[in-house]
Amino acid sequence: MGSIEMGLSEAQIREGLDTIAELEPKFGGALKRVGYPEARIRPTGYRTLLRTIVGQQVSVAAAASVWNKLEGLLGEDIPPQDLLDTGFDELRACGLSRQKQGYARSLCELVTCGELDIENLPEDDEEAIAELIKIKGIGRWSAEVYLLFAEGRPDIWPAGDLAVQAGLHGILELTERPTEKEARVLAESWSPHRGSVAILTWHAYNNPAL
Repeated sequence: MGSIEMGLSEAQIREGLDTIAELEPKFGGALKRVGYPEARIRPTGYRTLLRTIVGQQVSVAAAASVWNKLEGLLGEDIPPQDLLDTGFDELRACGLSRQKQGYARSLCELVTCGELDIENLPEDDEEAIAELIKIKGIGRWSAEVYLLFAEGRPDIWPAGDLAVQAGLHGILELTERPTEKEARVLAESWSPHRGSVAILTWHAYNNPAL
């Protein structure tokens, strides 16, 4: 089950942010203070979504431990049918809780029955999100992050992300952190480069220079 890496490149991010900085000079000021963000690229496909489920609400180290045990049990590809054929106790021994096993099995069932074709999601972003959130445990935010980092869709805007909201708060010098609805309205004029702006907000949120 192959995958390819096709996230936004650093050149695409830079181009998008330069365009937005012309519309809103405060973005230009932020770029001078914190610099351009690096690309965040993930492989497309089933394994990236499974890894997203494994990593929910646990530390990076804990998620890596679970993942390594799964690979040790089922092989590096962790084939969906093989996971479905694995018993509860074996998966529990890898560190997958009952809830996460449910999420993982939901993903595997959708893939094996052909209801979800991860490598051929609809071109329309909202339609693609609707396909991904069929998976139990994958909400809108996880779907948006997948489409931005794995598929490199340039106009994805995860307005519900608290770090995106906090980044906008700092960059635009707002009196308070915008709500999800306010963040969506603010970003309307930044289309089709909202993905680059999102990556900048995360970069700025983690940078003390802002």
